[in-house]
Amino acid sequence: MPKTASLRPTLTRLAEPMESLGGLLRDWLPRQRWFAGKDRPVTELGLLSMTELFPGCLHLLVHAGHAGHTGVPSPGGTPPAGDCYQLLLGVRDTPSPRLGRALIGQVQDGPLAGKTVYDALHDPRSAQLLLDRLRHPGTAGPLRFECDPDQQVPAGLVPRLLDAEQSNSSLVYGDEYILKVFRRIQPGVNPDLEVPGALARQGCHRVPAPVAWFRTKHPFQATLGVLQPYLRDASDGWTLALHALAAGDDFTVQARALGAATAEVHLALASAFPVGAPGENRRTASAMVERLDAAAHCVPALQPYVPGLRTAFAALTGCDAGPPAQRIHGDLHLGQVLRAGRDWFVIDFEGEPSRPLSERRSAHSPVRDIAGMLRSFDYAARQRRPWRPEWARRCREAYCAGYAARAGWDPRKKHGLLRAYETDRAVYEVLYEARHRPDWLPVPMAAIERLAVRGD
Repeated sequence: MPKTASLRPTLTRLAEPMESLGGLLRDWLPRQRWFAGKDRPVTELGLLSMTELFPGCLHLLVHAGHAGHTGVPSPGGTPPAGDCYQLLLGVRDTPSPRLGRALIGQVQDGPLAGKTVYDALHDPRSAQLLLDRLRHPGTAGPLRFECDPDQQVPAGLVPRLLDAEQSNSSLVYGDEYILKVFRRIQPGVNPDLEVPGALARQGCHRVPAPVAWFRTKHPFQATLGVLQPYLRDASDGWTLALHALAAGDDFTVQARALGAATAEVHLALASAFPVGAPGENRRTASAMVERLDAAAHCVPALQPYVPGLRTAFAALTGCDAGPPAQRIHGDLHLGQVLRAGRDWFVIDFEGEPSRPLSERRSAHSPVRDIAGMLRSFDYAARQRRPWRPEWARRCREAYCAGYAARAGWDPRKKHGLLRAYETDRAVYEVLYEARHRPDWLPVPMAAIERLAVRGD
């Protein structure tokens, strides 16, 4: 990219309504993998915060309003209804074919008229300058860059943007560090900063510890990104499972070790954060029924199974309450675990981004994480035809056995509790796939049919 001049003279004028960028962003945002409102038309875009991060790069927090929502923050700092997104926009005088899919467009009017804007995370120069900000703690407007003083991140690491499907954007630097840039921003400390830091203080090495991070204090306090060590020789559990299936190999040894690693992380979480009483099954069942009804309203294919699925939640009220509520991962599946050598590591503690941050930071039954992983084995087994349900069953058994050996209690003996959480997870998957990956919808729908008809 060519040398760029400071955009500071335009900032005051851009603080007015986003007529100069709104049209481009209204078209570009819904096409992004991390945009959560694909099923709802964007009716307005509002600028919540803007900072010149370095020459030629603007950091924006924008509000995407939908029908019936307003984009005005409250005086107390509460974010407006709708969604807040973090954007890093590169600005240059002339377009370039090298921008490729990073290109957002050419601004037609307003303070940036005639300039080309693009997603700066695709620009190696901008990515390197962002790392330099993290290497040297300080502030830029409302943004604050911080780091672990005991960790020294070297300069000159070559960046690359990961192409994997995810709800955020991740940059890898020299195969040494990975920076997760959160896209959908909610007020408060993001669990992906809070939890790994707490586990590191507990001496738990199953989770890479934060090295540096950045936050904002305007228009509300929020975490914006976290830098952690990158496990360069690691493979994610999803890839390993699919390779095993393709080769016709057994995966039970790995699944058992993964179950033990999950239990180890749960034990460390119980030490690092307050532990509550055993879950209130009646309240949990009520919340699950609400989610089921909402999902069935959005996905008509789910409606015939609602009566059968309700039985799983109704049975929950007569179950043993199970283990105490505690901090958990919140979105555990094979894509959230890495195997390096003989060890399993757990990553991405952000939880389900669609759920409120307060909920993701609260205590839940560890059975919820276990159910998520069991569903993931089923997902893997359905990626090749013919489907191999016996492979999934053996993996599920081995995972639970490994968990029981380390945790001291056996998830398989909490059948009603496990069935309810697995059903709740399958309902979530149906809604997710219907919105984001319709071709995958038959995978959770097969589980829905099994859970609704046979209840196992």
